[in-house]
Amino acid sequence: VQLQASGGGLVQAGGSLRLSCTASGRILSSGVMAWFRQAPGKEREFVAAVSWRGGTIFYADSLKGRFTISRDNAKNEVYLQMNSLKPEDTAVYYCAADDGPLLSPRSRHTSGYNYWGQGTEVTVSS
Repeated sequence: VQLQASGGGLVQAGGSLRLSCTASGRILSSGVMAWFRQAPGKEREFVAAVSWRGGTIFYADSLKGRFTISRDNAKNEVYLQMNSLKPEDTAVYYCAADDGPLLSPRSRHTSGYNYWGQGTEVTVSS
């Protein structure tokens, strides 16, 4: 299974970006998919996760209201719409996937995922 993230770039504070992640190889339409991010010098942190049917979503509390995760199982893709971006959102954003269909407390941690993409860089200028 390979995850390919795209959509990163340079944006001014207050702007928006939409990240995409495509899964290839074994179909993961029945598994949890998520986004994490890692800023320079910091640990990778949870951003958002969505269950396989899209009915359950977790967000990092600090990002709720600005970021929206969604998925299209027919395309084997997950998206992250990021609005009102701030300089502190600057990071490499990684998509992740797991075989299990349902969210759990583990879904907020890197240990909850078997598959990782290579990351796409987001830079927000002030």
